[in-house]
Amino acid sequence: MVIREQSISLNGLRFYAYHGVEPQESVVGAWYSVSIQMETDITVAIDSDTISDTINYAKVASIVKQQMQIRSKLLEHVAGRIANALLDTYNSLQLITVGVSKENPPIGIPCSSATVKITAVR
Repeated sequence: MVIREQSISLNGLRFYAYHGVEPQESVVGAWYSVSIQMETDITVAIDSDTISDTINYAKVASIVKQQMQIRSKLLEHVAGRIANALLDTYNSLQLITVGVSKENPPIGIPCSSATVKITAVR
């Protein structure tokens, strides 16, 4: 078997958090959605069936949760912190894409969400 692409994704992690530039956002809070795509070599795990040979997505979710609990003004800052924390935790990560969406952002017109998406390479 030849494997062309290898990645692990977590999609639609939901959190209630208190990020935002406006003062009321740090009081009222909002719902956020986070999606992560991680490119890493999982060929050993394919054969071994052992969690230590891959990225533990339960641990990834826990790291994302920790970062979402830290108040920030900008989604850009939140996405960067998440990417850095995961790159620091997993040396095997080659590339990571983090998307952070704020549901119903307070922009004066109806909007289902505002999203910041970054891709970082080791």
